[in-house]
Amino acid sequence: MSLRICILETDILRPELVDQYQGYGQMFQRLFSQQPIAAEFVVYNVMQGHYPSDDEQFDAYLVTGSKADSFGTDPWIQTLKTYLLERYQRGDKLLGVCFGHQLLALLLGGKSERATQGWGVGTHSYKLAAKAPWMSPVREELTLLISHQDQVTELPENATVIASSDFCPFAAYHINDQVLCFQGHPEFIHDYSRALLEIRQQHLGEQIYSKGMASLDQEHHGTTVAEWMMRFVAQK
Repeated sequence: MSLRICILETDILRPELVDQYQGYGQMFQRLFSQQPIAAEFVVYNVMQGHYPSDDEQFDAYLVTGSKADSFGTDPWIQTLKTYLLERYQRGDKLLGVCFGHQLLALLLGGKSERATQGWGVGTHSYKLAAKAPWMSPVREELTLLISHQDQVTELPENATVIASSDFCPFAAYHINDQVLCFQGHPEFIHDYSRALLEIRQQHLGEQIYSKGMASLDQEHHGTTVAEWMMRFVAQK
């Protein structure tokens, strides 16, 4: 029996990246195909107003990363918030990455804003603060590819921190058995991060750019996080 996951895609990739990477939905499908739990995925681009029909059944809903701010006021963000709150109140499982991680924190009583720490780029390591049965394979610390200038600065009351660093104290959290979110991008690969850094080089400034590029020598644990997510969804 394979899991059915709805991917709510919250961005359209930059024109120069579309040919190679298609979109975040595709990147997640590639990532999840590398982990052992059978799952199928349907992608809806909510930025373009696409959502599942009422009679479609999913085991979980995953909200992707985006160039948009989670605290933005764009109409499509408001529509998405309403949709996710309904899903949450119905007891559906929700997964969030980067923008999704911030949006769900915001929606459920926490706070997301532009980070005083500035841009986080390249690879970043976190200490793991919690243990759970679905966090298998077990890791002592977690390294992920990142690209964000916003952060969750206050968690929802009932959230548990999973991963943190000095730079990003609330890098991953879960809310009971229903919500699981990561600031880092498990679906990124090094080449994509490199391309993003090159596009943003002038905007980031030489110091952040060079440090980010140098950090890409490190491995990252995207497939571990993908497996954790599917185990989280599969648990009853």
